[in-house]
Amino acid sequence: MDVIKVNSTTSNEIEIDIFYQDVRIKRDFNGKAIFDEEINEEIIELKNLEYGLKVIITIPAYNEEKTIEEVIKNIKHVMDNTSYCFNYTVLVVNDGSTDNTVDVATKAGAIVYSHTKNKGLAETFRTEMKLCILLKPDIIVHTDADGQYRAEEIPLLIKQVENGYDLVLGSRFKGTIENMPKAKKIGNKIFSIVLSILTKRKISDGQTGFRAFNIKTAKELTIISNHTYTQEQIIRAAQQKYSIKEVPIFFAKRNDGQSRLMRNPLDYAFKAWKNIFRIYFNKKK
Repeated sequence: MDVIKVNSTTSNEIEIDIFYQDVRIKRDFNGKAIFDEEINEEIIELKNLEYGLKVIITIPAYNEEKTIEEVIKNIKHVMDNTSYCFNYTVLVVNDGSTDNTVDVATKAGAIVYSHTKNKGLAETFRTEMKLCILLKPDIIVHTDADGQYRAEEIPLLIKQVENGYDLVLGSRFKGTIENMPKAKKIGNKIFSIVLSILTKRKISDGQTGFRAFNIKTAKELTIISNHTYTQEQIIRAAQQKYSIKEVPIFFAKRNDGQSRLMRNPLDYAFKAWKNIFRIYFNKKK
């Protein structure tokens, strides 16, 4: 897959529009992605009809040079052997990494958009959604750069969106957890119980970073939190009566230390609780 690496000077709407202009997508007859400054809408529509749904797999990344190459290559291997092989894109949003994440991700075959400084997971997710809305996929899959979620399970989530669900969550607690610290496991379960009560939906894993959703969900469920997107997206989906589905998944042990996107678990937990109730009760008002 040919790629383009784009580094933004800011993360505002103008820079995202420039990125979009640079990443105009069309497909050749071998299924190879071609990035061109000129777009041929008729070719794209023809290919969409011929090869099925258009999928974007988004990956937020901060200093993940050791793991992101394998993550991207595994995703490409899986997607190249599905019916989506002609019609998917891997998008990495680099959150101001200071290592070689951008170069590694680009060489592995992803489109890369960069924040010039570290802005956190919530802002990175918002950037992902803005870019996806411009690139107009039918389905968005959000996964992590550390390799804890299995690429081969991506089609399972996509299938449920195709079946009509608006938001599909990969549930670690319904599936298999290879390793998770006890405190984190307890915290995740408590979060999920509270979310279940607030949303009146049975949510077993409200913290999962492995999820898929349709473009309508991306457009209409605007994330306003400056801290996290995971609980907010679920709460807003439930409040607007979107259909939510959980799929059992495998959660692997992280081989390269702890997550750099969530560097302070206690601070994260405090702010997440605050955000959950602010989002819920503001909507109720």
